[in-house]
Amino acid sequence: MKLAPRLALLLAAAVVTATACAPQTSDDSSSGKDEKSGTLRVWLFQEVNNKPKEKVVDGVLAGFEKAHEDTEVTVEYIPVETRAQRIKAAFNDPASAPDVIEYGNTDTAGYVKDGGLLDVTEEFAAWDEAKDTDATARQSVTVDGKVYGAPYFVGVRALYYRTDVFDELGLKPPKSMDELAATAKRIRAEKPDLYGIAVGGAYTYGAMPFIWANGGELATGKGGSYASAIDSAAAREGIEAYTSLFGDDNCPAAKCAGMGGNDTVTAFASGKAAMAIGGDFSHQAVEAGEVKGAYAVVPLPGVEPGSIAPAFAGGNNIGVLRSTSHRTLAVDLMKRLASKEAQGDLFGAMGFLPTFTDVRQRVAAEEPFVKPFVDTLAAGTKFVPASAAWATIDSSQVLPTMFQEVVSGKKDVGAAAGDAAKKMDDAFGSAG
Repeated sequence: MKLAPRLALLLAAAVVTATACAPQTSDDSSSGKDEKSGTLRVWLFQEVNNKPKEKVVDGVLAGFEKAHEDTEVTVEYIPVETRAQRIKAAFNDPASAPDVIEYGNTDTAGYVKDGGLLDVTEEFAAWDEAKDTDATARQSVTVDGKVYGAPYFVGVRALYYRTDVFDELGLKPPKSMDELAATAKRIRAEKPDLYGIAVGGAYTYGAMPFIWANGGELATGKGGSYASAIDSAAAREGIEAYTSLFGDDNCPAAKCAGMGGNDTVTAFASGKAAMAIGGDFSHQAVEAGEVKGAYAVVPLPGVEPGSIAPAFAGGNNIGVLRSTSHRTLAVDLMKRLASKEAQGDLFGAMGFLPTFTDVRQRVAAEEPFVKPFVDTLAAGTKFVPASAAWATIDSSQVLPTMFQEVVSGKKDVGAAAGDAAKKMDDAFGSAG
């Protein structure tokens, strides 16, 4: 997939001022050095098909090395699955640590607590392109009002549906969550070999929109101090709405309770489901499946007819380690990797959505499949609590356990949500 020449020119023009000014900063790097030459080390994530990403990155590095004499950059692509161990080990061993890293946006608060990321608040504020960063992406690099990186790309989920099944049954895409449930159950009744909508008890980020659309929140608080809100009345309504989709009349609990996000997308792509909640990043997998040419995507509907449910804004960021001895160079490289031009190229190479609102609108005009995801972003997205506790909550499967207890009949919504809230509060308390 290539960007049209007109879009490429617009992006190239936009990046000219990206690194024109270097603001004065407070030197909070742990090395106490700011060398203006030498070798910078970069760790980026290894993708399933990494060659297109490497090509984009190589172009950025060529421009950086040309602009900075006597510098060179080495890049290592690390597995996403082992990122936590690798990056935390780097925080504890400055001698072997990289200068610049790619990291998951839910990891920000934990890495800040560990003292690993450099505060780039002043540089980010002075960066001309930063003004076009969408609010949720900006939030994903912000902890206690300070900025610890630059958003790299964003990922959101929407509703994939089978156009052939909908046409055969005379259905239209649902406009509300009630319609979504009714449509799913009608499809299952008329086509018992299909899930109406594939859902998963371990699909946390597919379930969150149901909680948010019903007015619930995962937690309340700010400044690193949070309390769980998963057992509030509004959150319980959202949990009930999501878990009601599990059963023989749609997605049997025995098969669907253990499914995660990849499982639900696979079920849809293989023709076993008429609908699924999938990301913009799921597009290639669906295109490679049995439903190619017989599906479409719309925003996941909210509670009110015609509304869009708030989606989780996933994605990755680029940050600088506090241990760097090349602060100025590393920050410049961070901005170049996360620039409008680079994000536009990364979209063209990998399909990753830009974090800049203006660039996103342009790529949506060039690539129609992007529009439902851009509309979802424009309607307003949500993020997880900016607390180091989130890593514990996520890895401990607190929310999946809650959903699975409900769909299995072990607990009612109130009891399951209450237990989940206690576990979340324990994690928040331990995080300080």
